[in-house]
Amino acid sequence: MQLKVPPPPPRPAADETMQLRVPEGGIPDGSDISATSGVPDEISDDPGTDSAASGMSGKSTRRRRKAPRPSPAARLTTVLGPRFAVALGFLAARLGPLATRLSPYARRLRPLYPRPGRTGWRRWIPSWRQSVGGVLASLGLSTLFLVVAYAATDIPDNLNTYATQQDNVYFWADGTPMARTGWVQRQAMPLKDVPEDVRWAVLAAENESFYSDPGISFKGITRALFRTLGRGDTQGGSTITQQYVKNVYLNQDQTLTRKVTEAMIALKLDNRMSKDEILESYLNTSWFGRGTYGIQRASQAYYGKDVSELDASEAAFLSSLLKGAGLYDPTLSRANHDRAVERWSWILDRMVAIGKLSPQERAKYKTFPEPLKSNPLYDTGEQSDYLVELASQYAKKTARISDKDFDLGGYQIYTTFEKHREAQLTEAVTKAREQAKKDHPKLAGTAHYGAASIASDGRILAVYGGPDHRTQGYNESNATTVPAGSAFLPFVYAAGLEHGVRKSRDGEVTKVTGESLYNGDDGVPVTTPEGPYWDRSGRKVAARNDDGKSYGQISLHQALAQSVNTPFMQLGMDTGLEKVRSTAEAAGLLSSSIGAQVPALSTGSSTPSAIRMASGYATFVADGMHTEPYSVRRITHNGDKVALTAAPDRRAMSAETAREVQSALTDAFRTAHPEAAPADAEVAGKVGTTEDDTAAWYVGSAKKVATAVVVYRIDLKKSLEPLPLQGLDGTESATESVPYGIWSRAMSPLD
Repeated sequence: MQLKVPPPPPRPAADETMQLRVPEGGIPDGSDISATSGVPDEISDDPGTDSAASGMSGKSTRRRRKAPRPSPAARLTTVLGPRFAVALGFLAARLGPLATRLSPYARRLRPLYPRPGRTGWRRWIPSWRQSVGGVLASLGLSTLFLVVAYAATDIPDNLNTYATQQDNVYFWADGTPMARTGWVQRQAMPLKDVPEDVRWAVLAAENESFYSDPGISFKGITRALFRTLGRGDTQGGSTITQQYVKNVYLNQDQTLTRKVTEAMIALKLDNRMSKDEILESYLNTSWFGRGTYGIQRASQAYYGKDVSELDASEAAFLSSLLKGAGLYDPTLSRANHDRAVERWSWILDRMVAIGKLSPQERAKYKTFPEPLKSNPLYDTGEQSDYLVELASQYAKKTARISDKDFDLGGYQIYTTFEKHREAQLTEAVTKAREQAKKDHPKLAGTAHYGAASIASDGRILAVYGGPDHRTQGYNESNATTVPAGSAFLPFVYAAGLEHGVRKSRDGEVTKVTGESLYNGDDGVPVTTPEGPYWDRSGRKVAARNDDGKSYGQISLHQALAQSVNTPFMQLGMDTGLEKVRSTAEAAGLLSSSIGAQVPALSTGSSTPSAIRMASGYATFVADGMHTEPYSVRRITHNGDKVALTAAPDRRAMSAETAREVQSALTDAFRTAHPEAAPADAEVAGKVGTTEDDTAAWYVGSAKKVATAVVVYRIDLKKSLEPLPLQGLDGTESATESVPYGIWSRAMSPLD
């Protein structure tokens, strides 16, 4: 039979605008026909839907949903994927043959345990190929680790604070240390100022291969690693470069991380700095005990000298301290002394072994160089702090050093203070204080003694500032608190001699000499060209002598020699008070301490300090040339000279005027103390008293040095107002005044 297959039913004619295929079972709920079938938004998917119900006037409420945008990663993969495929294909093509050739060797190196073909314990022993491969792999990984560590480690920008801070050191006029200031005892020294023997003593003790090593010790690092793994301690042989890095960049923690960081920084530092620079920095930052950092301060602390003065033997001992000052400072214990001697000898022998010390030189050092028992730089307090205060103020002003820079330290201040004069002046005032406690116990607590000695060239040689700077910072030698009294008369005399006098408003200037006569009577009225001088209260101003005595007509020379006040009050008016003021300032008194321009100016209403009074009298000694008082003669910073901008000398008065004033002061001294000095001694001086008994002075000179001493009373707990002395100056109970007694002892011997 014949099987006939019916022809397929005719396909419906396609719509020219759209074709809608509805899947079997109908359209699923929630599906978006427009998104899947391509029906435009405007065509409704259900012709039977009520357009009014939809609110769209026959248009469908369903919007066309947009396809999600690919993520950035997907887009990047789309763009770069083919390129990576090409690159990987290229690498595979290039490296494939190499991998094929190496794969047999790699398979041989692959550990197979137990090893086939071996029996017994040999089955567990790696082959030589495996052993070599393991060693090479370890070396490769270690090298990679070091390279990464080296690249990742940077030299810190900032040093440890204590590594840069230094102290400031003050020296007496003879160059010996006087005091130091600052929290850290350190003074940086250029390597050129460190003797060769000192350098090689340190290198022999710590790192003799310093100039040839790369900055680290591989042996030391390896030992530190094994110590860490074994006992958790990293102490081992470090190079000087590593020690320097530890001192100034890192902390002192004994950890493997710190040790690795130290080594990496040391390697980089060795490439960046020269060996000499590293050695110099190391010598200036290392700890030597006794509160000192750096070889210079250690030299001063242990031997009282600069590093430039050390010999090889002393250098060997100081080098031993680098191993641990607490163990090798021989003054601390007998055991320390024994250790120090043994290491000192070993270092000298090492210097011979490395060719830096000849056997002949070594033979000279048989006796251990015993250091000082204590650090001389700690000798501060009492008077030395007053000296430091004066010197630091002068140094900052004349060298133009800011407080911040000065506090960072590193300055060496060479002062003008003479140690023996300072001791002598301090002892004289101390005796006067003790005597006051016995004679006037109720008044002694408010007594103050200021004193200063100044050379004719302006050098401040000694001052007395108070009992102890730590309990009284108030400097009595530099205080402008009490009036000068009759000690001011020489400046009035000098003004008259220098400028002459005018008796009438339009009259000619008349020259004044030491023989010029003035009225020396007590209570004589002070006159002007117009008549008597009246004060603001409407009373005539009269001059008074200290003892109320009248002298009649007296020469100015004799009036000064006998301390007669009345002639000088009138002389000041005749000369002109403005000229008296300018003469006193030119001689050295500060303008801020000069009294008002009234007749009392001539009898000492000004309030100069002891330093300034001594400076003024020193101008008379110097034949009228004035040099501003100064306390610092030289400053260096880490060995380099610092420029000072001191005021230039100036002529305050003619030499003739100065010599006449000095002559009158010489007669004043001879009149009051005829037996105190040899007849040919150049000694001059004058007492100074005040009308209200608030101050007692003695100012004089001997051997080109002027000294001023003042005694006064102030209760600092209440005010700065001067109080009456009430006999504290000794004028009532003693033949000689207390100020003169201090002056004569401080200036002794007067020959």
